[in-house]
Amino acid sequence: MAHLFEPLSIRSVTLANRIVVSPMCEYSSVDGFSNDWHLVHLGSRAVGGAALVMTEATAVTPVGRISPQDLGIYDDGHVAGLARIVRFIHGQKALAGMQLAHAGRKGSTRRPWEGGGGISREEGGWEPIGPTNEPFAPNYPIPCALGVSEIARIVDAFRRAARRAAGAGFDVVEIHAAHGYLIHQFLSPLVNTRTDEYGGSFEKRARLCLEIVDAVRGVWPERLPVFVRISATDWKEGGWDLDQAVALAGLLRDHHVDLVDCSSGGAVHDQQIVVGPGYQVPFAERIRRDAGVATGAVGLITEAAQADTIIRAEQADVVLLARELLRDPYWPLHAADRLEQEVPWPPQYLRAAHRTTLSR
Repeated sequence: MAHLFEPLSIRSVTLANRIVVSPMCEYSSVDGFSNDWHLVHLGSRAVGGAALVMTEATAVTPVGRISPQDLGIYDDGHVAGLARIVRFIHGQKALAGMQLAHAGRKGSTRRPWEGGGGISREEGGWEPIGPTNEPFAPNYPIPCALGVSEIARIVDAFRRAARRAAGAGFDVVEIHAAHGYLIHQFLSPLVNTRTDEYGGSFEKRARLCLEIVDAVRGVWPERLPVFVRISATDWKEGGWDLDQAVALAGLLRDHHVDLVDCSSGGAVHDQQIVVGPGYQVPFAERIRRDAGVATGAVGLITEAAQADTIIRAEQADVVLLARELLRDPYWPLHAADRLEQEVPWPPQYLRAAHRTTLSR
């Protein structure tokens, strides 16, 4: 069997293979509600053979959205639509995951295809929040620095969001602590210049992340996994780096996190990323080895043999695909064919499972 298609058990759930749909913002919601776009987008990736289908970054509060069109789980009314999506994913024998997120100072912005940057209150924007009142970039809104009591309310918002995700039937929750969003803002010394109990030393900068993990783990069913996505480096001198990421991953393991999803960057607008095929895989490999925790590799993983090698070489436990699954929702089925691996096809599509089959 190709290593990419070996099952993986984490707590009580089993991934049918090692292919995970990476969270990808769709910017297609109204007031945080899911709709037919999300059903088709996420459902088609389940039809395509991915073992675990993750939602986009799903905001735990209204001001935690990146844009006014972000998916949300801050209202009980959001649960029914999400549950519909979960039922469809389960019907394809895949697992459903939700990424819980708060954008922090990168909130209240336009959708990427509308130019990005800050959006006014008249156009549906709001005052974002962050560890300080420094904006992400000159064209971003100025955030309001969080007080300690407000931090506690955000931790509680993650807790309540996790309860709703469980109510919708999700199998996995992932806490978004990467890409320059709120938790990463607290982790990065380039962004977090606070002098209270949430800033300064590594331990203080990691405090919010661990409080949120504990809050989520405390209400999330013990039998189900919790993942955390981190940025392994800020790609800038003096910022968050791989050594700190390894240390955090060890703490996450001790706080009952089951897998660390290893991405990078996003904290500052002047980062210098060195990009190439599988450029973030070494982060997943080192964190897996040195922190003793399962990891996911993500970033320019496009070929079946490449993905299989990552798993076979024990560089990561799963691979997460994003843009490649936008190009080809059926990438897992096609990868199995390239690796000469027999995998189940949806019965509705069996007539196309083998190119030599011409019958109806």
